[in-house]
Amino acid sequence: VQLMESGGDLVQPGGSLRLSCVVTEFPFSFWDMNWFRQTPGKGLEWISSINYDSTEMKYADSVKGRFTVSRDNSKNTLFPQMDSLKIEDTGVYYCATDSSGHQRGQGTQVTVSS
Repeated sequence: VQLMESGGDLVQPGGSLRLSCVVTEFPFSFWDMNWFRQTPGKGLEWISSINYDSTEMKYADSVKGRFTVSRDNSKNTLFPQMDSLKIEDTGVYYCATDSSGHQRGQGTQVTVSS
């Protein structure tokens, strides 16, 4: 399996970003997917999951109401949408095929700063 995250950038507080994760060499259409982040001074944090057919999405309390996740199974791609970004959202964001984050990509850097 290969996972490639992209879309990270420098954004001001209150701004938005849309990330992408392309997954190859994997039965993406039949698999639930997860998003994680690693923020400065903290460990790996689970932030969101979406089931294989997009009928169930879950979010950590820290991002609920601000982040949403979608997927396009025809393109093997996951799309986390991040709105109302806060400084504490700064970190490296990963997609993962498992709920522990062990099988994840290289990540994409999101920096929220004024």
